[in-house]
Amino acid sequence: MILDLVLRDVRRAWSGGGAIFPIAFFLLACILFPFAIGPDRALLARVGGGVIWAAALLAALLPVERLVAPDADAGVLDQIAVRGGSMAEVAAAKIVAHWLSFGPPLLLATVIAAGLLGITAATLARIEIGLLIGTPGLAALAVATSALVAGLRGAGAVAGLVMLPLAVPLLIFGAGSIDGGQGALKLLGAVTLLLLVGAPFVAAAAMRVARGD
Repeated sequence: MILDLVLRDVRRAWSGGGAIFPIAFFLLACILFPFAIGPDRALLARVGGGVIWAAALLAALLPVERLVAPDADAGVLDQIAVRGGSMAEVAAAKIVAHWLSFGPPLLLATVIAAGLLGITAATLARIEIGLLIGTPGLAALAVATSALVAGLRGAGAVAGLVMLPLAVPLLIFGAGSIDGGQGALKLLGAVTLLLLVGAPFVAAAAMRVARGD
């Protein structure tokens, strides 16, 4: 059942454009930043890694309203529960699907963003490693946030208020790992692991409350 849910959510993300908009937003943010800060390539290269991480965080927030709410509104979660499915398993499947729809394209788009910001190949490699470790945590946080705000009026704005503060550790340690700090990279991995372990249970509890269990 989990594999079916993962494949269905990935197909839905790509067919509905939900996987394209976050990447387009990510690239647009990276394109606009040099216009705001000026053409100083040394300055752009110095702050470019932080820009990429901030843009990745904001891009991960875009599809939050579409991760859980459509299934809750359509009664899909009720059908899974009636068949004996676990909401934690559903949440885990959605985390995997969200990362597959969002993570790999973001890693590819980062190469383009690095060229726009004048980032060197060595720095790009460190950014890619950090994103590879940190984006699963972003996906887990996005699914948990989506479950928490499902059914609320103005869910997008509420999701931002919930998700952005919780994502600060990922942003701090991700940006800190760019300078070659192994400690920051280990802390980034620890935060991601904590989110991957805890988010399915938080999302499951929120989905059970939404269903009235």
